[in-house]
Amino acid sequence: MTLLTWLIVGLVAGLLASFVMGGVGYGLIGDIIIGIIGAFVGGWLFSALGVATPLGGLAGTILVAFIGAVVLLFVLRMIRGGRRRVV
Repeated sequence: MTLLTWLIVGLVAGLLASFVMGGVGYGLIGDIIIGIIGAFVGGWLFSALGVATPLGGLAGTILVAFIGAVVLLFVLRMIRGGRRRVV
């Protein structure tokens, strides 16, 4: 994959994962980083479970990265203690 593809996959997966996990995002660079790390986490997770993606191509890559990013954000929130804002 080219650098531009990695950036697009990272951005889409990071944004989707941030919204699903109840956040507003981590900014452009933060979402890209979360998405790219999520792609590695998702790839490892899918291979460890012996599961194949139901989609092929770029959509499958984004799906794996999204699932990995959700897992990553979940673990990060568990480590941080899940602090909540009181308004």
